[in-house]
Amino acid sequence: MRKKAIILLSGGLDSTTVMAIAKHEGFDLYSMSFFYGQRHSYELNAAKKVAEVFNVKKHLVINIDLNKIGGSALTADIKVPKSRSFNSIKKGIPVTYVPARNTIFLSHALAWAEVIKCFDIFIGVNAIDFSGYPDCRPEFINAFEHMANLATKAGVEGKMRINIQTPLIKMTKAQIINKGIELGVDYSLTHSCYDPEADGSACGFCDSCFLRKKGFDEAGLIDPVRYSGTL
Repeated sequence: MRKKAIILLSGGLDSTTVMAIAKHEGFDLYSMSFFYGQRHSYELNAAKKVAEVFNVKKHLVINIDLNKIGGSALTADIKVPKSRSFNSIKKGIPVTYVPARNTIFLSHALAWAEVIKCFDIFIGVNAIDFSGYPDCRPEFINAFEHMANLATKAGVEGKMRINIQTPLIKMTKAQIINKGIELGVDYSLTHSCYDPEADGSACGFCDSCFLRKKGFDEAGLIDPVRYSGTL
């Protein structure tokens, strides 16, 4: 029997690369995306396309209304920061941080993993070229994995051990992109921008766009996605 993997799939560059890695490692793929009240649905459209290309066994879209909690530029009426330097991005926790988002997402994936008897949950967190989110750090992932094996029936009965897989956590964005290219990822399918234009083109100036463009530049490659003002 082939082993199963649940991939937390945002439709972005990192989670799509993680999908390719899990496929390369021989997993049957199950993907989970979230409509959580974020500023736009373009990333969900991208996630659907990615799931189709990778021929996942099942793709779930979970609805959670984090607008009611707010506290983030992605879920409340707070401006998305633009044109920040890399040094600024690396300092502190920006307003695009969504409170407890990865904890919430991983908890849903954990529930599904127990139901479908899946030992491995993949998430595209990164602690090198990232925006300083606390729930992208190895300490958080280790703590969640420990909790997951205490909090589930299957874990307590010793029937399965949940592994939170983070293959990108120590990679630069350029290394992530090169790995994806090596595995045949079509990055034109992905969407990373926090604040896209009405036509879906990336703004080119938010932290996510900056880190993505930086990664492609350092990899010596051209980003295939469309940015505002480009054809």
